[in-house]
Amino acid sequence: MHDPHFCGLDYLEAAVLAVSSDGTLVYFNPAADDLFALRPEQLGLPLTACLSPASAVVAAVGTALAKNVSITEYELLLPVAHGGDVYVTLNAAPIEQDGETLALVEIRQIDQQRRIANEERLQAQQQANRELIRNLAHEIKNPLGGIRGAAQLLSTELPNPHLKEYTQVIIEESQRLQSLLDRLLTPHRLPQLSELSIHEVLERVRSVVLAETPNGLAVRRDYDTSLPNLIGDREQLIQALLNIVRNAVQAMAGVGEIVLRTRVARQVTLNRKRFPLAIQVQIEDNGPGIPDALKDTLFYPLVSGRPGGTGIGLHLAHTFVNQHHGSIEFDSRPGETCFTLLLPLNGWQSARTLQGSTP
Repeated sequence: MHDPHFCGLDYLEAAVLAVSSDGTLVYFNPAADDLFALRPEQLGLPLTACLSPASAVVAAVGTALAKNVSITEYELLLPVAHGGDVYVTLNAAPIEQDGETLALVEIRQIDQQRRIANEERLQAQQQANRELIRNLAHEIKNPLGGIRGAAQLLSTELPNPHLKEYTQVIIEESQRLQSLLDRLLTPHRLPQLSELSIHEVLERVRSVVLAETPNGLAVRRDYDTSLPNLIGDREQLIQALLNIVRNAVQAMAGVGEIVLRTRVARQVTLNRKRFPLAIQVQIEDNGPGIPDALKDTLFYPLVSGRPGGTGIGLHLAHTFVNQHHGSIEFDSRPGETCFTLLLPLNGWQSARTLQGSTP
């Protein structure tokens, strides 16, 4: 398990095993340990003594070594240690190491593949949306300022006070649109990094929401107080979490319960990077749930299921979390909606990388 030749594979989300030409298990990574309940003392034993001889893994290894070819199995139903079957994609390929031929086996659960594919699709779509909105907002700002300025000048020249009401409407609506454009352009500033406690951020969010909704709303805490501090932009994280909580309050019409939950997550892969530790934040409510028609586009800008909504809040939340190299997902059904954020504990070195990155 700790062969230095394979140490880089320890952090993969996929299960990886290495088997020598005589069928001996010489390496497995933590993901394979989780999948098959392997033990360090099994290294050096025949693979058939560690897994069922009838296992598709054993058959794939045998074919790869005997014929010196790569084997790939799609949607393979594989028994696993926790007492069930999972669908996987299995790849077994011969490799040369120190003059010896080994079979390297990669096993990836299909739900993992789908999650990674969905994450990549969403990231690409969000990046395209951000560029489109940024360019569009800049194009609108200049003529909008001219309209507002012209309305203000016209207002001073009009003798009829009733006509000034119309120019006031133009001025106020121009200001409202200006505010919307400013919010659309907000994500493009660099994060202001510092060490912070996620619980201080959540407590700020809780106090703001309770002040805005004094009656009928309960906000319950379920914190893991042992969580360490992380590196991030305090104001961005407050805004991201506040937008999610406010969405929940609006969906429940201010009456219901929201749970703020924190936990530690271990060995997570975010944006194709493996992190040994991450902070998991969950925001759960007992509202009516997210309409099915909105689920695929929920984080897109200008998408809202609420009359009068701008569709900016969750888009900003996704952008801010993404700038922290994190992820945000949700699961929703009538009576229960849960947003889950993962924020990696990546230390000051990665934080400096983040500081120098472009949004």
